[in-house]
Amino acid sequence: MIASNNAPLVKNDDVMYRLLRDGQIAEFNQKKAQGAKIDLVNCDFRGLDLRGLDTQGLDLGGCYFRQADLRGVDLSKARLEGASIHATKIAGAYFPAELTAEEITLSLLHGTRMRYIK
Repeated sequence: MIASNNAPLVKNDDVMYRLLRDGQIAEFNQKKAQGAKIDLVNCDFRGLDLRGLDTQGLDLGGCYFRQADLRGVDLSKARLEGASIHATKIAGAYFPAELTAEEITLSLLHGTRMRYIK
């Protein structure tokens, strides 16, 4: 799988990424609030339950969220350019104003990478 900038998706042992992969959303949010370094660009979040995730200020560009659960997640202050949300559960999720409903729908239904309005 290749991310939007032709970099491979990341599936690594970074502490913060591992917390999300292991479903430890509350601990991730706590460490984020304490100022932990977070690098999630081009990460693979396929099939993960990310409900309750604090995404404010996160760069999730190029991430792959296929069939993840983002219900109720406020993504409005996160960077999602180049991310894909194919078949993701998004009921009640907020998206950045820079993403049109069409971009979100295309990504949700067809897996396209979301592009920001320029």
